[in-house]
Amino acid sequence: GQALFGDGASSVIVGSDPDATIERPLFHIVSASETILPKSEGAIEGHLREVGLTFHLKDNVPNLIGENIEKSLEETFHPLGISDWNSLFWITHPGGPAILKKIEETVGLNSEKLNATKHVLSEYGNMSSACVLFILDEMRRRSMEEGKLTTGDGLKWGVLFGFGPGLTMETIALHSVNIDHHY
Repeated sequence: GQALFGDGASSVIVGSDPDATIERPLFHIVSASETILPKSEGAIEGHLREVGLTFHLKDNVPNLIGENIEKSLEETFHPLGISDWNSLFWITHPGGPAILKKIEETVGLNSEKLNATKHVLSEYGNMSSACVLFILDEMRRRSMEEGKLTTGDGLKWGVLFGFGPGLTMETIALHSVNIDHHY
C-alpha cells in the first residue's frame, strides 16, 4: 500500500506594500474566510502523541466537503464577479485522492486544474498545513517553466482552499502576479 501522510516544512512571508527594489511578491491575498461545516464534529481529529501529530478522518469527509464547497466559493468569489470555477487557478489542500475527486466532481473542474495539488500529494504525501505552501510553490515554478504570464498558471484569479480539524473549511481569494522572465 501507499502511505497518505508525509512530513514537510514550509514558510511564507506575508506582507503589504512591497518594496519593488528588493521584494518580488508571488501572489496577493484578496480575501479570506473560514467556516465550521455543519454536522461535522469529529470528522477530522488531530491528536498529539509520542509519535507526533496523528489525524483520524471519518469516511464522510469527502462528502462533507462536497456538500459545502460551492457555497464557500460563491461567498468568496461572488463579490469579485467570478462564478466560473475553471477560470481560476486552484491551490487545494490535498487531503487525499477521494477528497480531490469529490471537489472535481462537485464543482465541475477540468482535469488539469488540480495538477499542482496532485503532484505535491504524489511526491510528498499529505503534509497537513505545509501542503498548500508546497502547492503554491509548485504552481509558481510550473508557471515559470511553461512560460506562463502569471504565477497562477497564466490566470489572474485563484483559490486557495483548505480544510482541517473541526471540520473547518478555509477559502482564500488569490490574485496572481505577472512573471518577469528575465530573472
